[in-house]
Amino acid sequence: MTPHAKAPLGALFWAFTRIGLFGFGGGPSMIPLVQQEVVKHHAWLSDEEFADILAIANTLPGPIATKMPGYIGFRLAGTLGCAVAVGAVILPMIVAMIVLLTTLNRYRDMAWIRGMGQAVVPVVMVMMGQLTLDFWNKSRLALGWIISLVMAAAAGGLIYLAGVHPGLIIGALLAVALLCPLPKGRAKHEETNP
Repeated sequence: MTPHAKAPLGALFWAFTRIGLFGFGGGPSMIPLVQQEVVKHHAWLSDEEFADILAIANTLPGPIATKMPGYIGFRLAGTLGCAVAVGAVILPMIVAMIVLLTTLNRYRDMAWIRGMGQAVVPVVMVMMGQLTLDFWNKSRLALGWIISLVMAAAAGGLIYLAGVHPGLIIGALLAVALLCPLPKGRAKHEETNP
């Protein structure tokens, strides 16, 4: 991973506050928002670094909604950055939960309240689809489309048919990557010729 300039704590706070405010649906729906803020908007991380952080975060226990901000904040601004990023992402969630649960409890029988919950689902689906397409393109460029397709099919089969936890598959792939790294000549060729 290449070093990046440290992120100002104020910018880190507002970036993760926006993620906390608009991250409807929990952790998985926040992943594209995190990528948008830290990779595309602020350029604090590259796409490859973000993919590595996402893979590691998926192997660790606990909610991804706090693991990713914690690690990214720590990486960009040390221990204080970790605390700022995690606090910024959970504070809007806590306030929104209190306000929304109170409102939902009071008006739960109204049709427009039920419609709000149903309207968010397609938006999250599109966001996850975009993230999947981004990762497919990166995988295809790095490994080739045949290997990427075989790995995706094997992972899908293990997860959906055999019931293997995704964290175990990601952990196994990380172990293989550590034990059998890409030859240096090929890695440099792929960096210069994506």
